[in-house]
Amino acid sequence: VAAFVALGVLEQSLERTAEAQAQNGLVQALRFEVDPAFPKPLPNHWVMGETIGVGIDAQDHIWIVHRSSKLTALEVGADQKPPTGTCCSAAPPVMEFDQAGNLLRHWGGPGPGYDWPESNHGIFIDHKNNVWIGGNVRTDAHILKFTQDGKFIAQYGKPGESKGSNDLDNFNKVGKITVDPRTNEAYVADGYGNKRVAVLDGDTGKIKRYWGAYGNKPDDTNFGNYNPHAPLIQQFRTPVHCAELSVDNFVYVCDRPNDRIQVFTKDGKFVKEQQIAKRTLGDGSVWDIAFSKDPQQTWMFLADGKNERVYIMKRDTLEIVSQFGDGGRQPGQFFAVHSIAIDSKGN
Repeated sequence: VAAFVALGVLEQSLERTAEAQAQNGLVQALRFEVDPAFPKPLPNHWVMGETIGVGIDAQDHIWIVHRSSKLTALEVGADQKPPTGTCCSAAPPVMEFDQAGNLLRHWGGPGPGYDWPESNHGIFIDHKNNVWIGGNVRTDAHILKFTQDGKFIAQYGKPGESKGSNDLDNFNKVGKITVDPRTNEAYVADGYGNKRVAVLDGDTGKIKRYWGAYGNKPDDTNFGNYNPHAPLIQQFRTPVHCAELSVDNFVYVCDRPNDRIQVFTKDGKFVKEQQIAKRTLGDGSVWDIAFSKDPQQTWMFLADGKNERVYIMKRDTLEIVSQFGDGGRQPGQFFAVHSIAIDSKGN
């Protein structure tokens, strides 16, 4: 799974674009180009597996989490017993890069005092420089929190202990975590097993509130596969893949298999929704969301890992104004484009 990591802004800044739009009434979408040399080659013959999460810290450093366990014996011959060749080895699951693509720190995997996810999923660096990681298969019913140096801080939930979408002690295959620096609350897309957004105390991990689609109490009934010709169901389907908080205190939720974004207040009151590529079946179209860095967060960027593109949208109206990307193996092309984050420069 490819992560959407670093794309450079070519045209005007976000502020100038918004100003021009206001003056002439036209929508001028941003334009991007791929940096094919990012990141720089890794040391130690390391290779990355499925790059399943990307985040940006306060220094504009780029963090990724990947699944080394998904690399095949042909890809990591040096890790075999006995080695089948000198190349290559699986890179540590968590890696930090600077703006030039240099590897700065690396860590992760099983360790004392915590349960590393069976399938790590999503990474977020909060205002206290803590690194949050979820997991999304089988027994992954917990969230982990580390320092940026990889020192274990806390585990919330226990593997294999999920009791469903109304459990106040555990999770069920978390897709992504976002932390609000104003309230120190963590918004959890919970996710691949549960059908809810859960809001936690950022220090204790205690669940303070949660909700399902339209603000309803979550219902774990299996509603079957998404049908684009049927009325939209009143519950999320799994996975609930993101829960992103805007500067004006709205929560944008990726209801991936239902091909829809739902918007809520921070207390879980439903505000509005928008379907995207609503005839998309299977994995669905709404995978991850990031907002532009101008003060109003004028733009929203939506990663669509089924149709292999990124939509550029007006955040207030949820209108698509442009898009980029396509399926393929070359730079600027995607396969299951999964996660998206934006630095302070608009990359």
